[in-house]
Amino acid sequence: MKKILSSSRDVWDRPETRLAVRKNFAKVGDCGTPALGWEVYASDNEEKRCYHMCKSPFCASCGYRATLLWLEYQEAVLPDIPYTGIVFTMPRELWSIFKRNRHLLHDLPVLGADVIQQWINMRYGVSVLIIVVPHTFGGDLKFNTHLHILISAGGLSDSEGRWIPRIQLHKGALMRMWRYAVITHLRGALQAQVLKSHLAVQDLKGILTVAYEQHPQWIIFIDKIASKSHFLRYAARYVRRPPLASWRLLEVTDREVEFVAKDSRTKLLVPTRCQLSDFVRLLAPHVPDSYRHSVRYFGLLSPRARGRMQAALFVLLGQCIRPRPRRLSWRDSLRKYFGVDPLIDSHGQTMSWVRREPPVIG
Repeated sequence: MKKILSSSRDVWDRPETRLAVRKNFAKVGDCGTPALGWEVYASDNEEKRCYHMCKSPFCASCGYRATLLWLEYQEAVLPDIPYTGIVFTMPRELWSIFKRNRHLLHDLPVLGADVIQQWINMRYGVSVLIIVVPHTFGGDLKFNTHLHILISAGGLSDSEGRWIPRIQLHKGALMRMWRYAVITHLRGALQAQVLKSHLAVQDLKGILTVAYEQHPQWIIFIDKIASKSHFLRYAARYVRRPPLASWRLLEVTDREVEFVAKDSRTKLLVPTRCQLSDFVRLLAPHVPDSYRHSVRYFGLLSPRARGRMQAALFVLLGQCIRPRPRRLSWRDSLRKYFGVDPLIDSHGQTMSWVRREPPVIG
């Protein structure tokens, strides 16, 4: 990825490029180099430079470590109960609208969670645990916005003060509510003149009408037997990592990139070749905006509810609250997850910190 971004800097490092894209691409290029500075460690035998990492969610190496930490934390704090996995999609006519209007894109997790919680409240009168992971890409890297959602298969009845163990979701009802919520949200944004487009207002209204009336069955998927670990490990692949794993990059030259794409119709992995500039343009829309969360928590997992209800929830479930994992240092995380101790020299002696060197500019 570094080679790709370095060779295409003239494509993305421009004033008109979204600021988050420029920042993250530059960080990835500088990750683990003198451009970010370094720490100096030494033993009696040798001295070693440990370059600072970028910590960008778009960096494969930094994102992988952050993903492992997130996984360990969620495995500890979520109760061991059955869960249901849901995917909310939308017609392709709407993708370009959200691609250009990222302020509306960030509202989708709230819409999805509200749809689920409202239907469950009406049907069962309980509150559930909800995690929403928004995605903006498919297997071919094209912009395709959708939501991956984890829901507890049971809920807490506030009126009765007990845990209702079984909740059956109605696919058709949820689909209709999701469709209505998205179209209503876009129509409201259009009326408030906060929806940007090169199309005329009447043309936009026509697109929304087509998406609502001519696509009456928006596709949603429900996995009724999703375990906590299964969903978390699936979602973790996209939470704090770039949309393309390193193994999918087959060949990179100064002009072209060959990568493994997933054909949406055949579901097969196929080698795909494109110009370097086109590949970067495919990646750029998937760079998260600054200060936007890649995972959102709702219902009994919302920050406010978790502080009030976590202890009571675990008591009702007959489970013990597990201690939160200790935040590992850089050295400890490398030893735990990769089996490498960066502060042991070639003679087996422990190295000690000596000094910090500032970034080298230029």
